[in-house]
Amino acid sequence: MRQRRTFPRLLGSLLLVVAAGAACVGAAPAPAEAAVRPLGEVVPAPASVKPSGTPYVLTPATRIRVDDDSREARRIGAYLADVLRPSTGYALPVVDDDHGRGGIRLALGSRDRSLGDEGYRLESGAGGVTITARKPAGLFHGVQTLRQLLPAAVEKDTRQAGPWQVPGGTITDSPRFGHRGAMLDVSRHFFTVDQVKRYIDQLALYKINKLHLHLSDDQGWRIAIDSWPRLATYGGSTQVGGGPGGYYTKAQYKEILAHAASRYLEVVPEIDMPGHTNAALASYAELNCDGVAPPLYTGTNVGFSSLCVPKAVTYDFVDDVVRELAALTPGKYLHIGGDEAHSTSHEDYVAFMDKAQAVVAKYGKTVVGWHQLTGATPAEGAVAQYWGLDGTSTAEKEQVAAAARNGTKLILSPADRLYLDMKYTKDTPLGLAWAGYVEVQRSYDWDPGAYLPGAPASSIAGVEAPLWSETVSTSDHIEFMAFPRLPGVAELGWSPASTHDWDAYKVRLAAQGPRMSALGIDYYRSPQVPWPAE
Repeated sequence: MRQRRTFPRLLGSLLLVVAAGAACVGAAPAPAEAAVRPLGEVVPAPASVKPSGTPYVLTPATRIRVDDDSREARRIGAYLADVLRPSTGYALPVVDDDHGRGGIRLALGSRDRSLGDEGYRLESGAGGVTITARKPAGLFHGVQTLRQLLPAAVEKDTRQAGPWQVPGGTITDSPRFGHRGAMLDVSRHFFTVDQVKRYIDQLALYKINKLHLHLSDDQGWRIAIDSWPRLATYGGSTQVGGGPGGYYTKAQYKEILAHAASRYLEVVPEIDMPGHTNAALASYAELNCDGVAPPLYTGTNVGFSSLCVPKAVTYDFVDDVVRELAALTPGKYLHIGGDEAHSTSHEDYVAFMDKAQAVVAKYGKTVVGWHQLTGATPAEGAVAQYWGLDGTSTAEKEQVAAAARNGTKLILSPADRLYLDMKYTKDTPLGLAWAGYVEVQRSYDWDPGAYLPGAPASSIAGVEAPLWSETVSTSDHIEFMAFPRLPGVAELGWSPASTHDWDAYKVRLAAQGPRMSALGIDYYRSPQVPWPAE
């Protein structure tokens, strides 16, 4: 039975409100939870926060105004209205911008190059809220900030009392890193389209922009491949513990892609090779060196399987799978795994990775691999995902750093910091502990730009939080393990290094507790965080 922890409500002194914005003319006194939030009480921390003026108050007359020639702005406006209508009870019509005043204005086409592709500016005052951005992704991220500036009850799906106040001032914001990812292992336990879409919605609130889907492993193959149909129908028929498994049809995979795109997340699909391949080997005997298919596997051991590197049919298989997956996936990247290939000799591993990387390039994608790829020859433009520990050998770290100095970009996913399947403490009912216990402060309190000795700061593409699913089989499990660590990962990827401070962050994170509850997320009540009573 999961233990729920509650903590005393934060003292008002922790939630300082700009004096000029502490009240709204004509509004009844607000309950504490609905009081005007401090402008900077946002996760991830914005780059620049300048409080000023009185708050803006949503009313039944509020409109969402968008550029009349921008389909993207209108779609983002409709998304915002869908978020706000159930709790406020307001109509919140999305209308063409008449260049008037008032309401919530969403404007694309800012000429401020410092905002980049994902930055935004949010300006709030008594007359309204305006969010401007150069690109749609920035406008969408600005909307996430607006959500967090409103009372947490705005996230509920039934009508709430309000008032709905947005603190006055200006936020100017853009991300530190371009890659801010979360990985979901759907192979060891299968998750449905709706479960994945729910996770995508949660990631979007914290400005995560990459969803890495681990689509194949020893325990299950989760994507339909027309040229090798038994991969899904047979290789996808089980999971850890022997459950029914499952797989995504191509139409279902496209549904996930479309939902992710609507939240400005890029999907990075992974087919793990040459190890972690028992589901494929069980599906097709010819992929085995001895021509004998092994039984399906439902355990959790690693390192025992390998494609047959010398066989020509292996590369027909790789070519077909990559070709079909690349054709389905509009994003830039395709992940080929490459970790824990303990049953593949070093010579065979290098030969295989050379050929597999060439296939990915042939179909127009940029290859991503786990950091063991740096033990082979990373292709030009390749990205290596580092999952080592603080205690990983100096030699292995230097191998990765040397590749980085040679042009390989790095995604940082240190297992003893960012693996969301690690237990918080010895008493955590889910998760593993091979990388140690990873409490909220440990997950947050490190600097990606200075983490790997010898790797240039310019080589760091960003951070990613993997969630492996040996012990995770439901949406509630996903949420308990991801939250509240995931918001901190998002902050590491988005916020300037100058904002990084655990003592300040834990107060902002605590304020996310009621919001997560309003969203139905049964998060881990870490004793390291001063959660308010709910």
